[in-house]
Amino acid sequence: MNKIMPVPHFYLYGDEEKDVEIDTVHIEPIRVRSLRHDWIIHPHVHPDHFQVLFFTGGGATIDIEGETIIAEPRCLMVQPAGMVHGIHFLPGTEGKVATVATSYLSNIARDDPRLIETVSHAAAYPLREGEHDDINAEFAFEEIMQEANWTEPGRRTAIRAHLLSLLVVLLRRRSDSGIDSPRYRDRNYELVSRYKALLEDNFRDHKTLSFYARELGVSPQRLNAACRVRAGKTASEALHDRIVAEAKRNLIYTEMTIAEIGHSLGYDDPAYFNRFFSQRVGVPPGTYRANAAATQRVSR
Repeated sequence: MNKIMPVPHFYLYGDEEKDVEIDTVHIEPIRVRSLRHDWIIHPHVHPDHFQVLFFTGGGATIDIEGETIIAEPRCLMVQPAGMVHGIHFLPGTEGKVATVATSYLSNIARDDPRLIETVSHAAAYPLREGEHDDINAEFAFEEIMQEANWTEPGRRTAIRAHLLSLLVVLLRRRSDSGIDSPRYRDRNYELVSRYKALLEDNFRDHKTLSFYARELGVSPQRLNAACRVRAGKTASEALHDRIVAEAKRNLIYTEMTIAEIGHSLGYDDPAYFNRFFSQRVGVPPGTYRANAAATQRVSR
């Protein structure tokens, strides 16, 4: 009997899992990763990140959950988080790919949930070179890449602004295209997507797995099974990962004390928060903050 191999889970294709929460938006030329894999990206999944590809030359055939999408030059391609996809690029394809944490998107797009919905559907949106949306999309990619590679004041605000601009382009192109919701989603995908949305509203409140299952209308066992298939982890692990991600961001990007960070995440006892963080990260919060600060100084 042939052993069924699980679909690989990556942050960036071919890379081992890394501390992605420092890098909530990653952007690089398409050729950087595709060339070293002979322009073929085998089926894999990004459980907690979506991608937007901007093609300026060449093109690709994308197989996503059994559906085929063709991307051509001057085209924006959306690959939602949690969907299995493989890509055959035309050799020499040019463009850029942005990889974005879904939890980061939830934070910056709270005022307009349509932006979140826009990247929940796989699609290719053609642009016309020199037109308004085309210029805005290319400018957004260029500016995000530049801001990501230096340490000038306000870089995080600039990245957020340019990413929102790109998402608005996608929102308008989707509205103009009249594309309906895709047919290929399965029940596991739908359930995990709803669970992650529910997590965003409740992860600070220490709700039990039974609470989430009840709100979603399924058993805890069913929710766990869907998370294992689609996210490669249990529902409880997904919850803990979300708490840890928020803790890391606060440790790196704010001046909150460790006790304040713990309290903001529902831990009134700082010692308990320290134990929780240390068990899942391998170092205490204070050490993690110091290491992250040292890494940022070296990168400058």
